[in-house]
Amino acid sequence: MAWQLLGMPVIILLGFYLTVRTGMVQIRHLPDMFRAITDRATRDDTGRTRSLSAFQAFAVTASARVGTGNIAGVAGAIAMGGPGAVFWMWIMAILNSAASFVESTLAQLYKTRRFDTFKGGPAYYIERGLGSRAGGIVFAVIFIFCFALSFTSLQANTIVDSVTGAATELGVEDTTALTWGLAVVLVILTGLIVIAGLRRVARVAQNVVPVMAMLYILLGLAVMIIHIDQLPTVMGLIFGEAFNFEAAAAGAFGTVLMAGIQRGMLSNEAGMGSVPNVAATADVSHPAKQGLVQSLGVYLDTLVICSVTSFIILFTYPDPVATADANPGVELTQMALTSTFGALGAVALAVIILLVSFTSILGNYSYGEANILFLSDSEKLRKIYAVVLTGVVFVGSTISVDIAWAIAGVTMVVIALFNFVVITEMSGTAIRLLKHYTAQRRDGKEPIFLACDMPDLENIECWTTEDISGHRQPHT
Repeated sequence: MAWQLLGMPVIILLGFYLTVRTGMVQIRHLPDMFRAITDRATRDDTGRTRSLSAFQAFAVTASARVGTGNIAGVAGAIAMGGPGAVFWMWIMAILNSAASFVESTLAQLYKTRRFDTFKGGPAYYIERGLGSRAGGIVFAVIFIFCFALSFTSLQANTIVDSVTGAATELGVEDTTALTWGLAVVLVILTGLIVIAGLRRVARVAQNVVPVMAMLYILLGLAVMIIHIDQLPTVMGLIFGEAFNFEAAAAGAFGTVLMAGIQRGMLSNEAGMGSVPNVAATADVSHPAKQGLVQSLGVYLDTLVICSVTSFIILFTYPDPVATADANPGVELTQMALTSTFGALGAVALAVIILLVSFTSILGNYSYGEANILFLSDSEKLRKIYAVVLTGVVFVGSTISVDIAWAIAGVTMVVIALFNFVVITEMSGTAIRLLKHYTAQRRDGKEPIFLACDMPDLENIECWTTEDISGHRQPHT
């Protein structure tokens, strides 16, 4: 709790600072976000793509973002802070999408080559941009623990929790065998994909993410249509309780605020240093392009997917705090769907959570892989990491949900504070790149960046004419 109380105000202030410093890039460049996501990766002489496309990188990061935080995390925020917490999740998403732009743009700038792809992330821009190999190593070690251990176990835990909850709704009294069976299946599926590496993860993500997002949105729309008469009440509660002065006087306002901000950050990961690890792998013509694409990912995660969870709960239970127990996890969302659709609702949610949480496990693997490769470029070490992660999936499937959330909550704030301070220090470089991008767009050109455009920047390995040769004719 101490980390949350001390760290979150700093993160909020830095998010506001980056929003102002970038001139509200997350709002001004919204059309460019949709344009940049269509950038295709270039191909080598054999016809193989050189790395991930902008959309593939977006899909991998979306697969990690859209998971436990969107369903169990949002339910927990509403149960703790009431409907007003939803408003603060929205605000935090808009505010911190500027941080997402900065960190992903920096990751692109300082990316390096590895075989037929790129690698990069905070550890890399700490080493190359700030000149601190030691700082990069510290970040990488903390990050591997945070995402490869804490968050992966949380995703596995949520899968088992939702499936066993659905089984209970169908009349299964003893779910012990189901729990252990799910743990084994998850380990096998995860191992088959992650041991093969990032490209296989990307192929799975780009196919599954759009399907799972659409299924969940349709489920939420069905709940809203059935309870459409509750729309004015729900919107009134979200905005009214966000600024409840009676709650502020009683000290409860802080609970509303912290619940919305903390769970919102856990969901969209903006500024946490996770997304840049995959954003760096995209083959684009300008670093700012992938920064804009990943800002769009924050909107998809929080303004769309998290809002669906919020509406599913609030349209069914306008007073969720009185409805939920002290630590509801995913149960509150299940209760809302069961109330509307019966046992079928719990089963539908279990299927969706299975998809979103499993792809989040794959996304978290990708994040950790970039940091493992920063510590050592050994393919053997990468495969050892993949095996260890599958073991974490098994452990996470069987531990208490309280323990999983406690570990994730603390590690989230630690890693976010670390990265926010770094990207704030380096934000001037990202803003220069944004101005470089904007100037070309204003002249009607396709934005292209070469390292020689900013010769004062050191330790830039990529961004030669060869690197961007497939993205139309390079400027001179």
